[in-house]
Amino acid sequence: MDDTRAPDRALVDAVLASRPGAFERLVREHQGLCWHIIQRMVRNPEDTRELCQDTFLRVHQCLHQYRGERALKSWIGRVAYTIALRHLQHKRIPLVDAHDDEGFPLTENFADDFDLETACADAEIAGHLHEAIEALPPLQRTVLTLYYLEENTIPEIAHITGLASGTIKSHLFRSRLRLREALESRTGVAA
Repeated sequence: MDDTRAPDRALVDAVLASRPGAFERLVREHQGLCWHIIQRMVRNPEDTRELCQDTFLRVHQCLHQYRGERALKSWIGRVAYTIALRHLQHKRIPLVDAHDDEGFPLTENFADDFDLETACADAEIAGHLHEAIEALPPLQRTVLTLYYLEENTIPEIAHITGLASGTIKSHLFRSRLRLREALESRTGVAA
């Protein structure tokens, strides 16, 4: 375990020792991440609240399994992602649409000139961008959120989702492409 994870280990040890307020602190520090992951996948506030509670219940039950190989946020994010994934599978909601799997070949050329931050600069475009993000399939919404909003790295997202790095890059590329197309069609301006 490197020194950057020492605070994670200390928090986990405090929770496992049942120190007053330790678990509440863990929840406070990671509830935003859980909310983002689950909400982007299920898009229902009631289900999201329930699944976030399920996530932290599972975290509490399994925290003794945390070994510190990765950041605690990645470990908790993985639990949240798995719970949301099971929820979608139970409801038979597909993670990606058929067009993605057949319409875009996997490629290693992920560079493009779409700048998400510039697109958000204008309030009207930001509204269109939010609508376009909500229209993405659950997996693409989630990967996009983890990368841009939660600022997770590709390896961290791979740990959370269990997807290969190339697959994550592909989803980010496809998401940016779909967002660009949606913004161009809604605003008439090339993004």
